[in-house]
Amino acid sequence: MKGPGILWMLQTAAGLSMAGPMFIIGLEFTRDGQLVGGVGFFALGVVALYFPTWLLGRIGGPRAWIARRLERRRADDEEAEQAESESERRPGLLERFRSD
Repeated sequence: MKGPGILWMLQTAAGLSMAGPMFIIGLEFTRDGQLVGGVGFFALGVVALYFPTWLLGRIGGPRAWIARRLERRRADDEEAEQAESESERRPGLLERFRSD
């Protein structure tokens, strides 16, 4: 059985560091009789707890980052080759002015 990965632990730690204070404030509001404020802070805490997981799901994980990086490098190499071959075929700006 696989345990939680390091990325999952970092997501959880980031979520708890943001949501923890909101949960405490929600608890204090509820204890003081301000039920609406307490429920609001609890709801905000749940959103903050889930936010890092949502954000990572939106932008992809480390595998997606590496794949994008490699894809970008390949595209840059292809563009450089294409620009080099085009510069060999087309006359430069100075040559175009001289020919007119």
